[in-house]
Amino acid sequence: MDQAARLPRTGLLAFAGGSLGMGTWVTVPGLLLLYFLTDVLAVAPLAAGLVLLLPKIADVLLHPWIGHLSDADLVRRGHRRMLMTAGCALPLAFVALFLVPGGLTGGPAAVWVAVVFVAGNLLFAAYQVPYLSTPADLAIGYHERTRLMGFRMVVLTVGILLSGVLAPVLTGGEEPTRGGYALMGLVLGASMLVAMVIGTTGTRRLTEAAPTPVTTSGHGAAGLRTLLVALRDPQFRWLVGSYLAMSTTTHLVLAAVPYFAKYELGRPGLTTVLVAAFVAPALLATPVWVVVARRIGKQPGLLVAQGAFVFGSLVLALGDAAGLPVLVGAVAVLGIAFAAMQLLPFSMVPDVIRSGGADGTTRAGTYTGVWTAAEATGGALGPYVYSACLAVGGFVATGAGTEVVQPESAHTMIRLGFGLVPAALMVVAMLLQRGYTLDRTLR
Repeated sequence: MDQAARLPRTGLLAFAGGSLGMGTWVTVPGLLLLYFLTDVLAVAPLAAGLVLLLPKIADVLLHPWIGHLSDADLVRRGHRRMLMTAGCALPLAFVALFLVPGGLTGGPAAVWVAVVFVAGNLLFAAYQVPYLSTPADLAIGYHERTRLMGFRMVVLTVGILLSGVLAPVLTGGEEPTRGGYALMGLVLGASMLVAMVIGTTGTRRLTEAAPTPVTTSGHGAAGLRTLLVALRDPQFRWLVGSYLAMSTTTHLVLAAVPYFAKYELGRPGLTTVLVAAFVAPALLATPVWVVVARRIGKQPGLLVAQGAFVFGSLVLALGDAAGLPVLVGAVAVLGIAFAAMQLLPFSMVPDVIRSGGADGTTRAGTYTGVWTAAEATGGALGPYVYSACLAVGGFVATGAGTEVVQPESAHTMIRLGFGLVPAALMVVAMLLQRGYTLDRTLR
């Protein structure tokens, strides 16, 4: 396929459909799992944070290993869809995550969630790594990769919006219950399965429309040297370091929303409002960021988005004193920035891979595995950092239907953890991202 040619719209839509299911897995546990543990299952904040953090440690090695298996699949079969098919079992883990046996609370409940979370993360990696390796497999150019990821980002944002809004409602709204969480898991798990099957079909259509000849060069035996080959690439190293900080920041904000709504704003039902205010602008902003990237480049656009995120976070640090309309507006700014932070880095990764030469695609799985490991690590570090904020503030964990008066220090850390800490982390991401120089040579 000619580098200037365009991918078929039907294939783009089907491929992007897989992100509906992936968006549910990333969003709902990130939004509700920490709160589910501390305010429904009576797990102490630091222990709850560890439940989310420890399973992700394995991802640092598992994701690159799965990436290597995906590369081996490509060489052997000419495609990566075997692992994606296995990953379609992820909805079962999603259901089990919130279907905690009725008698379990505290430590035993935390163990159940941790074990299921490990299994879910493994299945998620089996689907996500080959799925996100696909753009690097295609014989397309710099701007067409942005267009492809633009389609994915729009559909991903729809998935985040629907699951982020529906999940708190299905759990019981103002008074979430264990039964409500179980119902939510069943309903959203079924929708995940449909979306992931559609995404597998879309991957096949795109690889048939824009195939790249597969070679065996650059593909060796699985081992630590092979798994870490991506980190020896300085361009990728700076990019993935910056994305780790971004992922940590956005997942921290997501985990903090239910606490901010309940304890700072005094209305748990505002969780849905804040999620909608975050995601809906991202949906509208994605096509704009595609145009911005075409005009000024991906990296400059990303720096603009990161700066906007810092500004919005500092406004949120003011808390209830700023007034609800101002806070909702600040969350919307974060959502607009979030759209760029999903679209642009994910379209920069295949740029790095393809810059490695003709055999770059046979290493795409390894690169993508390291990338998704960083994303998964950020997904765990974000809630853990916020749980540490709660612990420093003396936050008291409770069971479903039980109310306690939180100390003033807990309210302070709930507010600062939602605003000041994300702003500081995003500044770190901006500094790291400036070490990435490949973009200016490609555009």
